[in-house]
Parts: sequence; C-alpha cells; structure tokens
Amino acid sequence: MNGAAVLEALHLLIGLDRELAAITANSINFALASTALGALIGIPAGVLLAFRDFPGKRMIVAAAHTLMGIPTVVVGLLVFSILSRSGPLGVLGLMYTPGAVIIGQTVLVLPILVSLVYGGLSRLDPELPETLATLGATPGQRTLKILLEGRIAVASAVLTGFGRVVGEVGTAMMLGGNIRWYTRTIPTAIALETQKGAFAMSLALGVVLLVVAFGVNFGLNYLIRFRPGAKRRAA
Repeated sequence: MNGAAVLEALHLLIGLDRELAAITANSINFALASTALGALIGIPAGVLLAFRDFPGKRMIVAAAHTLMGIPTVVVGLLVFSILSRSGPLGVLGLMYTPGAVIIGQTVLVLPILVSLVYGGLSRLDPELPETLATLGATPGQRTLKILLEGRIAVASAVLTGFGRVVGEVGTAMMLGGNIRWYTRTIPTAIALETQKGAFAMSLALGVVLLVVAFGVNFGLNYLIRFRPGAKRRAA
C-alpha cells in the first residue's frame, strides 16, 4: 500500500463512490434486519429466563452463553446445509440472496441477545413481576415495565448484537456469495478487494467499518455511564 492508494481511498470517501455506498448500505441493512429479528425472539426469551423458573432453564442459559462465541463460519455452514438445494428449505431458493445473509446473521446474533438481556435483567429486583401482578398489571404491562426498568441492559444487548453482525464475514460470504450490488458487504468486499490488490477500496471500506464500530462502542459506553437522574442528584 502506498500514498496513491491512500489518496484514492480519500477520493472514494469524499466523493461518496456509488459502489462504496451500495456496499455500506448492504452491510447496515442486513445487520439492522438481522438484529431486529433476533431482538423479536431474544428479548422476550431473555425476560422469560430472567424471571421464570422451569425445567431445562440452566441448560438453555449455558447453551446461550456458549453460542455467543460460535465462529461465524460454523453458523454459515449450518444455515447453508438448511438452505442449499439439497437441504430441507432448498425449495425456497434463498441461497445467495439477502434473505439468506439475514437468516444467518439472525442465528448469529440470537444467543448474544438472549445472554445479555438475561444477564442484565437478572440484576433487577426478582420480586418485580410479582409486585406488578399484585398491583393488577396484565402480563403485557408487566413485561413492558420490566423492559423499561432494564432498558439500558436491553439497549446495550441490541447494540452489541448489531456490532457483532455488521463486521462478520463468514456467514455473509458463505450464504450471500459476495455478489456485487446484491449481497456484497463491507467485510466480504474488503477480503475480495485485498486479494485483487485494490487497496484503495479496501482502505476506504475499512475506514467506514471503523466509523460504524466507533459509533456502536460510543453508544455502549454512553449507555453504561448513563444513569437517569444522575445530573439531578449531582446538582
């Protein structure tokens, strides 16, 4: 890599290169969709694990904690075996489409959301659901109140999950096929462009990914340090 590549990368960034923008949009859209789908399942599951006792609970919690660190290529291989033509869902024709990438990333983010929501809500008052029930709250109202009380933990879990999938390469490469203008994401594009020797595009994409990662980490740090009413007490 030389100065010319750096200058060209800056030109791509400042000029909002069309392909660079499309790749970035793919990465963010796929990550947002998979995180949202994972949250629809993972947040209620985390609430259930935090406040309900039932047979097999410890096994589910242990499995969720273990799967938080599962390699992305393993998830990609698992989903590939299901969505491929010879797989049980092969008739849907989802392989090498945005849908396949989103499904894979949802599987990847789900245990993260379950584990972090469960861990965060477990630190709340365990008598909270019973107290709310005594006050006449419906199951939906109790769940909403619990989520409001643990909103920082829930938001942190969602941001962590988004940060995990937006920078992953294994599932996106295996399930999306790295198709230009269609399923190519920032990590898969960086891998391809580097192999081709197109360091300018790789560098520009790397800067974008760093900006996204910084934004996620800034949000996490803000949520961790934020405490409602802190300014009022300090005053």
